[in-house]
Amino acid sequence: MSTAAAEPVPTVTLRPASRIDLPAVLALLADEDSVVDPEMVTVTEAYECAFTAIDSDPRNEMLVLVEDADDRGQGGTVVGCLQATYIPGLGKGGAERALIEAVRIRADRRGSGLGRILMEHAVARARARGCAWVQLTSNKQRQDAHRFYAGLGFVCSHEGFKLAL
Repeated sequence: MSTAAAEPVPTVTLRPASRIDLPAVLALLADEDSVVDPEMVTVTEAYECAFTAIDSDPRNEMLVLVEDADDRGQGGTVVGCLQATYIPGLGKGGAERALIEAVRIRADRRGSGLGRILMEHAVARARARGCAWVQLTSNKQRQDAHRFYAGLGFVCSHEGFKLAL
């Protein structure tokens, strides 16, 4: 009887993205159905400017989920990301709301629980900040994503509208 060694469970770290993570984040956003090599991504000046704006704004954060990072959260492989924007408002007693966008888990790592880890940490960050709501939009065609968000307790309570400019 042979015994196969159990595959080690990767250690994951959620942290704010740094500039060095930008190619990996762009790779996740480039194609949600396949793995894109971050070294094949072109980081344009527009992406650089956008990342700098997000990074320098206390109401915005790009978070990355990293497997097998060192004890300082560096190195490893970026396997997930999301952007959180904290919006002040007069509703709910003046409480902020968190808007979650650009949620991605690397295509070959979906179904492993990483999306749940990413979203639960993002919700915990919003709660710790005092947000009254966490909201997000999802393309109507992404039925698997809708089931995933519903499983996390999100409800489809509003219709969203967008206007391309």
